[in-house]
Amino acid sequence: MSQSIRNAVKTTRGVKTNFQRPWYVVDASKDSLGRIATLTANLLTGKNRADFSYDVDLGAMVIVINADKVILTGRKPDKKVYFRHSGRIGGLSHRTFAKQMELDSSRPVYTAVRGMIPKNRHRDLRMNNRLFIFAGEEHNMPHQITVAN
Repeated sequence: MSQSIRNAVKTTRGVKTNFQRPWYVVDASKDSLGRIATLTANLLTGKNRADFSYDVDLGAMVIVINADKVILTGRKPDKKVYFRHSGRIGGLSHRTFAKQMELDSSRPVYTAVRGMIPKNRHRDLRMNNRLFIFAGEEHNMPHQITVAN
């Protein structure tokens, strides 16, 4: 009897043939940076889908708006530091979160999402081709369909 029940249950597997990537709009002014980054990373990798599989890329296209209004809690705006290195001796430079938001407000969101995407050969494809970050409310992407949060 248990053998017939096992055979009756079917599982679905994601297939990339004729797959149309859904578009999501994430408003960064509603949550903190970490929550926005987690939601965006899950949408980009496709982990929100019922037929998620690690070997099939069924991630969505994600538009993040209001990146200039993203917040950090506590004393993190003054204590969080972004480092860069030029590759030369003594070429280490750093900026605080507040200074980075003045210069380029989309960079903290990009960096946070990039850190949450799996470190494999698909990371740059997901980040550069399917993630669009805009500082203000307006964006120039034509396909926005679903509001994610």
